[in-house]
Amino acid sequence: MTTKPQLSFWQIWNMCFGFLGIQFGFALQNANVSRIFQTLGASVDDIPILWIAAPLTGLLVQPVVGYLSDRTWTRLGRRRPYFLVGAVLTTLALFAMPNSPSLWIAAGLLWIMDASINISMEPFRAFVGDQLPPKQRPLGYTLQSFFIGIGAVVASMLPWILAKCGVSNVAEAGAIPDTVKYAFYFGGLVLFLAVGWTVVSTREYAPDTLHGFDGAKTAHSQTLAPAQARRSGGKWLLAALVLGGVVAYWQLEKELYLLAGGLAVYGLALLGLSWHQGQGMFSTIMTDLYTMPPAMGRLAWVQFFSWFALFAMWIYTTSAVTQIHFGATDSQSAAYNDGANWVGVLFAAYNGFAALAALVIPLMVRAWGLRIAHLINVCLGGAGLVSIALIKDPDWLLLSMVGVGFAWASILSLPYALLSDRLPADKMGIYMGIFNFFIVIPQLLAASVLGFMLKSFFGNQPVYALVIGGVSLVVAGLCVLRVQENGDQAMAALAPSK
Repeated sequence: MTTKPQLSFWQIWNMCFGFLGIQFGFALQNANVSRIFQTLGASVDDIPILWIAAPLTGLLVQPVVGYLSDRTWTRLGRRRPYFLVGAVLTTLALFAMPNSPSLWIAAGLLWIMDASINISMEPFRAFVGDQLPPKQRPLGYTLQSFFIGIGAVVASMLPWILAKCGVSNVAEAGAIPDTVKYAFYFGGLVLFLAVGWTVVSTREYAPDTLHGFDGAKTAHSQTLAPAQARRSGGKWLLAALVLGGVVAYWQLEKELYLLAGGLAVYGLALLGLSWHQGQGMFSTIMTDLYTMPPAMGRLAWVQFFSWFALFAMWIYTTSAVTQIHFGATDSQSAAYNDGANWVGVLFAAYNGFAALAALVIPLMVRAWGLRIAHLINVCLGGAGLVSIALIKDPDWLLLSMVGVGFAWASILSLPYALLSDRLPADKMGIYMGIFNFFIVIPQLLAASVLGFMLKSFFGNQPVYALVIGGVSLVVAGLCVLRVQENGDQAMAALAPSK
């Protein structure tokens, strides 16, 4: 067998079903961890620092898991052992988080939970590239988006649903309400069962078989000259020192030190590479990052502007909507809490629209190809974010979420479909892990600079962060036009074989 066979719809369904559980865990984390932190005594100013665990663990864990899974072959296969280990660890963390006796234990459990979710999630991206021929990959990644949307809607609303069913939504000071506890218990069970279903219902190609398919790319040995690594590392370190000095001299926002620190870490890593040449994990990850395929470098800009916009939305939608549409800035007022509750509905809505968009996107790809479909979807998202500043009736913000939902579904699928056909089979995992850098880095950048930009240029009005995010999504769409599209991917045959 030299041609990778097409899979049936239900085979692709089974291999993507685990993402329902993974998103259940992520959505419970995103919706409730700040609440847990504040219940255990964290101030509002402490929340961003405590949350920095989420992007940092992805930055560290995903390339390591990708590197290891590329080199794994067991009775369970190549990627599935990581699905299972990550699911077990995440389930235990979900059970433990709402029972944290102190803030610092809760913060530590967030690190463990996020790392464990990433252990399962990273191989899922490579799994689609491993198992599906190029023309079915858009369908595979779109089904992942569908399950992400469904999981996020249900998990985000779960405490509210439990409260409606009579479960107590209040607790004594310093204790977590039963609605949150039972939501985490249920989420842990859903995550384990969903990932477990993918583990038992799918199989994987052995490495020799995978490399024997027609069109399978094999990675060429890449090297980075020590002198080149030292020069590049020195430049990044110099940029970090200059930025740190500027922040200190003009007493700018302290969050900008995070950006300077990121530049310094990358510079030091390159210097370390110049001193430690070889085939080990560190050398391989750094060399592959520095010498990534050209198409991946172009897609990195698409991811960068997309995830900068998403992080701006996640951080500032609550303060923007409560201020503009509910006329409240006092977090203790009834109007503010009504607005915050409505933002929760809006976030559930865009995830629901994303699940519906996942059914439409394959048709868009069939009609216009991957690039144009992604351009249209992220521009819809950009219009949705900008419209929040223009719409006065908060009920009409649901219309804004339609565009955001299409963008969200597309961001979670089409860049990966564009990327996977350009990656060597024996490095699918590590490159997917490195690709995650361009999800994490813009989030760290947004956390560093958005507050500074709003205070310096926009009168500290949070709605302008959403406008910046909308423009950023349009730029992401324009960047995707620079990526060459594989002819087979642009063809219509997205439907699975019968």
